[in-house]
Amino acid sequence: MYHARDLTVSTRGRGFHDITSEVQRAIQDSGVRQGLCTVFLHHTSASLILCENADPDVRRDLEAFFARLVKDGDSLFQHDAEGPDDMPAHVRTVLTQNSLSIPIQNGAADLGTWQGLYVWEHRTSPHRRRVTVSVLG
Repeated sequence: MYHARDLTVSTRGRGFHDITSEVQRAIQDSGVRQGLCTVFLHHTSASLILCENADPDVRRDLEAFFARLVKDGDSLFQHDAEGPDDMPAHVRTVLTQNSLSIPIQNGAADLGTWQGLYVWEHRTSPHRRRVTVSVLG
């Protein structure tokens, strides 16, 4: 059995947007009890992460690390067609991921106790991001 659902995530600019409940709902609605869920983000300046969801300091620390690693407006980058955060957003995406595979057990994503699924917006302005949740079982 195969089931797919598109989600639209409206971001407020750079930061994390929890999509765990929407993905769980897509799995539940599919009727699949055992299988595999693939979550795919259709963009090159945002990413998907599986991250700790209990302490928001973890996500703040990730953002601080990436801000130091890939600086907006760095003179190293030539691609700045959409502003100083353009190429840094692409680099951040390449260093992370735009697809996740999650096992399904008993009709739900088999996540660890402290795991959550997030769209990580790398641009400083708000965007609408398309995410496809595919369920196979």
